[in-house]
Amino acid sequence: MTARRLSTLLITASAAALISAAVAHAEAPAEPAADGDAKEVVVIGKRVIKGSAGATGLDLSLRETPQSVTIVTAAQIKDFALTDANQLLNTLPGINVEADETDRTYYNSRGFDILNFQVDGVGQPLDWGLQVGALDTVLFERIDAIRGATGMLTGTGNPSAVINYIRKRPTKNFQADVTASYASWNNARLTADVSGPLNEDGTVAGRFVYARNVSDSYLDYYSTDRSVYYGVLSWDITPKLKATAGYSQQDNDVDGASWGALPLNFTDGTPVNYSVNANSAAPWTYWNTHDHQTFGELSYAFDNGWTVKGIYTRKSYNEDAKLLYPWGNPDATTGLSDSDPDSVGVYGYTAIYPSILKQDMFDVIASGDVSLFGREHQLIFGVNSTHSSTYKWEANGDALYYSAILGGTVAAPAEPSYSDAVLQEQIKTDTTRAYGAIHLNFTDKLKGVVGFNAVNLKSVGASYGVAENRSEDKISPYVGAIYDINTNVSLYASYSDIFNPQSTYDYNRQRLDAAQGKSYEAGIKSEWFDKRLYATAAYFKSEQYGLSEYAGQYTTDPEDPDYNAALAGQYYYAGIDTFVEGYELEVAGKITPDWTVNGGWTDLSIKDSDGNDTRTYLPRKTFKLSTTYGIPQLRDLKLGAAWRWQSEVSTTSAGYPFSQDAYSVVDLMASLRLADHIRASLNIKNAFDQKYFGGLQWDQAFYAAPTSYTLTLDYTF
Repeated sequence: MTARRLSTLLITASAAALISAAVAHAEAPAEPAADGDAKEVVVIGKRVIKGSAGATGLDLSLRETPQSVTIVTAAQIKDFALTDANQLLNTLPGINVEADETDRTYYNSRGFDILNFQVDGVGQPLDWGLQVGALDTVLFERIDAIRGATGMLTGTGNPSAVINYIRKRPTKNFQADVTASYASWNNARLTADVSGPLNEDGTVAGRFVYARNVSDSYLDYYSTDRSVYYGVLSWDITPKLKATAGYSQQDNDVDGASWGALPLNFTDGTPVNYSVNANSAAPWTYWNTHDHQTFGELSYAFDNGWTVKGIYTRKSYNEDAKLLYPWGNPDATTGLSDSDPDSVGVYGYTAIYPSILKQDMFDVIASGDVSLFGREHQLIFGVNSTHSSTYKWEANGDALYYSAILGGTVAAPAEPSYSDAVLQEQIKTDTTRAYGAIHLNFTDKLKGVVGFNAVNLKSVGASYGVAENRSEDKISPYVGAIYDINTNVSLYASYSDIFNPQSTYDYNRQRLDAAQGKSYEAGIKSEWFDKRLYATAAYFKSEQYGLSEYAGQYTTDPEDPDYNAALAGQYYYAGIDTFVEGYELEVAGKITPDWTVNGGWTDLSIKDSDGNDTRTYLPRKTFKLSTTYGIPQLRDLKLGAAWRWQSEVSTTSAGYPFSQDAYSVVDLMASLRLADHIRASLNIKNAFDQKYFGGLQWDQAFYAAPTSYTLTLDYTF
């Protein structure tokens, strides 16, 4: 019996024991609980629900925020079994998830890559804008998506979006939750979440969260083992002085991970018809990631209503990957490689890639109200300093080939030997920024937001033999206005400069300069049914100059005169001017106390400086809608469905066009109270078994998951 199968059995057995014990001690059925643990709060700071501080840093309601904001609560995450960030973000209006490889994912919104991510409002940009491995959602109380340029908050304006993950925090009252689930492909999951006071007067509280997820896959060779640990303490030192400290650790161990994916076309331009389980990886490949974060906060509330908060965050992130990249396209008749006609198949490049990323982030924020011209206005000022160090090694493997790719089958090559690892990149980056904003209360109906962000970025070091010494700075303004037509409807508009430092390199391994531009947004926001339902319509327009776009790939063929072992298989980029224009419609909330609905429509165009379509791998139209309906009198029965649709996308492969038609995916859910504190749920994902590629950003792709089933038992006490 393998260690992975043993882990699966242990998780399942532990879950069964916990649930059995809970059922044995269950009392009579209780009155139905509220939908999840979401609190309907009108004023919205970083830790409440009816809004987000992510767009401006100010505590504003959704109606008062002059940008498009979507909030996903813990209840929504639980209803649809959204256990990782990729699944969750795929449900959000205006957000696209490009799963081009099994363990490396791109996100985009409004035509541009999402590069800015936050945890509790503290910026934590991804390396190269990629999420490596699955980010488990068990850590978070909710997730905010703020679409449009948010340079005032993040320091690096980008007209796509900011994703803000809000951590779970200690509660004043004791609560605990244990869940166990079993799904298709031996996917076993166990979570525990315990929170409450640690002393009699409740001034000290703690919370501990744990998750273990072990799974095989529909893909050949692929399997995962994910462990998550999180602990946090809060201390009300005095009624005005509060301290919080926490630590989280997520370890992803993955076998059969792909680097690149399946060649889409034969050399004559005809598509290769793969089976859904086809994987370009090999059973000896792996991609293991370890993300450790420590944070501390200290805040003081003054008698005049002002608050000062200091935050320190330490991030330590390690990767260890042995990967296999398929190079070239197969011949339609022989299945052999176009790059080497004498070979026995498509050429494969393999290497081992250890890497280390360390970040230290310091934030000081002051906020409060001021009186001007007989009215109260809200102010925020902040200073942020981030120091990052990146180290990347590479050990090259011997040349190898796939056997012939015919009939949609892929046979993995045998594992080769490798050279010693060589340090290929060592970069130190320092980012310092200062920002400020004021929420101006002009009249009872007219409000404004004015702010600025000043950022300085410096990086030194070397990457693959090329020295780097970069220094960039920019001051960017932000301005917005909101006008209340009546108690239900508001008009808004906003403008922001774009300053987007880039992590990509051109063919000569020179880092691209920051993309710069402008972003505009205007729209209407409304609240209905006693403010239970929130509906918006937005028009947006952005222009970015010098935006990084894929321009080619360094050859992996040792016989090619341009071959460079250190750069083999890596991409290089060029800056292009990109123009986006479009509109969004969104609805979120409750039509009745038992009927929830969340969703939206996005329609946009993406053009280059000549007016031609660009970034054609991004859908121009998307529609997403999820809904649940509760029937309290039937043991709290809840039924739900989620539907997402996107328009056609295209790329090129072997010099020929390749396109994917529009498609839709439907997920279904049902949950029922079995006994007091015990709930069972069934989730069916991709219920109609839609066959589609997860992304077409490159000239390779792999199929997304077919229909899967998940059964979950949840015990709360």
